[in-house]
Amino acid sequence: MFRDRVDAAAALLERLDAFRDEDVVVLGLPRGGVPVAAAVAEGLDAALDVIVVRKLGIPGQSEVAMGAIGEGDVRVVDRGIVRRASVSDSAFDRVEREEQRTLDRRVAQLRGDRAPEPLGDRIALIVDDGLATGATAEAACQVARARGARRVVLAVPVAPKDAASRVPSADQLVAVEVPDWFMAVGQAYADFRQTTDDEVLALLEAARRRTARSAPPADPEGGDRGHAPPEPGAPPEPGSPPE
Repeated sequence: MFRDRVDAAAALLERLDAFRDEDVVVLGLPRGGVPVAAAVAEGLDAALDVIVVRKLGIPGQSEVAMGAIGEGDVRVVDRGIVRRASVSDSAFDRVEREEQRTLDRRVAQLRGDRAPEPLGDRIALIVDDGLATGATAEAACQVARARGARRVVLAVPVAPKDAASRVPSADQLVAVEVPDWFMAVGQAYADFRQTTDDEVLALLEAARRRTARSAPPADPEGGDRGHAPPEPGAPPEPGSPPE
């Protein structure tokens, strides 16, 4: 059992050492996945962003996912659960419309006017605090794939034994604990208190400051940093082309 999400992130980071020298973007799933993702991103010295997804819960049993939606109109539906729960098309549509409004609001809240971290030809390392039905994780993997990630890796502290089959869009699944008896993610934590929006925003801002400090200095002239531009009015260097 993990003490809390920080403890879980430390254990997960030990399983992710192979990604240390790769071009990785760590993507946390708000809210609870972001504290784990932030610690992983810092440990790998990688960029941190979020992928906003929303579970589509069965009416009257919202903790049970019948699907999920994600940024970029990604939609995942578990037809088997919808059928077994006898969810009508109209009831499903009502849940989806409500969750879409929440998703749009949370994207605006967490990202503002900033564009998502580019994923083209990079490894998308998607991190959550655990995996249960896999619906939201699958939606997140589809979002990352649509944004051009060359490889999609899902990393979680705890998951059920059949987790890989629940997230077919992931190229690789990394899990620290895979218990024989699995009912809910919270069973793996001594402290599984809810993460707040303010905590998520603070972690994202801290990660942006960290990556800005480690970024190479920009070259405003776009040329060789080894040569300073001439002083105004100075004669051109030998061999310099005329302006």
